[in-house]
Amino acid sequence: MAVVDISEELKSLSSTMGSIEAVLDLDALRGDIAVLEEQAAAPSLWDDPEAAQKITSKLSHLQAEVRKAEGLRGRIDDLEVLFELAEDEGDADALAEAETELESVRKALDEMEVRTLLSGEYDAREALVTIRAEAGGVDAADFAERLQRMYLRWAERHNYKTEVYETAYAEEAGIKSTTFAVEVPYAYGTLSVEQGTHRLVRVSPFDNQGRRQTSFAGVEVLPVVEQTDHVEIDESDLRVDVYRSSGPGGQGVNTTDSAVRLTHLPTGIVVSCQNERSQIQNKASAMNVLQAKLLERRRQEEQAKMNALKGDGGNSWGNQMRSYVLHPYQMVKDLRTEFEMGNPEAVFNGEIDGFIEAGIRWRKQNEK
Repeated sequence: MAVVDISEELKSLSSTMGSIEAVLDLDALRGDIAVLEEQAAAPSLWDDPEAAQKITSKLSHLQAEVRKAEGLRGRIDDLEVLFELAEDEGDADALAEAETELESVRKALDEMEVRTLLSGEYDAREALVTIRAEAGGVDAADFAERLQRMYLRWAERHNYKTEVYETAYAEEAGIKSTTFAVEVPYAYGTLSVEQGTHRLVRVSPFDNQGRRQTSFAGVEVLPVVEQTDHVEIDESDLRVDVYRSSGPGGQGVNTTDSAVRLTHLPTGIVVSCQNERSQIQNKASAMNVLQAKLLERRRQEEQAKMNALKGDGGNSWGNQMRSYVLHPYQMVKDLRTEFEMGNPEAVFNGEIDGFIEAGIRWRKQNEK
């Protein structure tokens, strides 16, 4: 690569980084960190473990975000020196090393730029993800379980904390539904582009004649409710059912009837939680999920009103958005962004960042 080309490339990278730094507002983030550090140092911090966990988690996330931005700025500044040294010494190996670092910086910059596109009202929230088996019988239930594993593996790759609230297992294989939380800031903004209907095409392992089967699973992503949201739920509007938790094959998870199912009578929304040992804890977790669903319902109603005012019929957000084809060829393709990967196994193992980043960019373009 010519020296003049490198110089222009580095100027472009530095300019993009400057735009990212302006959007992130690093000075404001450092101010937030200082406040959180003061709160984290308080002797009474762990008197309220749940509040303490939120403070330390947010502090850790903001510190990592600032370190990441500062580190990337340093790498961009160092690139110029790397190329100058390689050029001056005529060292082909050093030049190859500098070009490898340039490519790595480009990728890291793209990833950080995507983060700046998360500016929606609830984008900074943690996320609640619900997956349901849809059309396709036992194949759909198996597909729903594979999607659950895919998202949990994705979170694991990024060291994001998750908590599975409830899983309803299907009779033969797979799951009917599951709800889990991804407990990291901006999880909602990041994963909300995964919402919609996912389609799997493969030779069914459950079909004795080895026929090709198409099955579907629905993914719903909600922002976690915060105290400022004021989602009022009247106890008289709730039906509370208590039952015994169960795992695959009907095995008892708990020896007491501690699982809780809440039905919100005015809307018909049903949520349940069985992961805790205590009925009280399960009810509290189920209430959190119910509040998130009611908040999303309110947001959709407000959006529908806005669309009506704009004369906009809305988009097909909840429609089919990704296809996973395992036969007769291997391909996972997003039907909105056209982003695709030829290795479905890697995708099911959590390698979905490319799909998420393409989805966030697609959404931003469609908002304009």
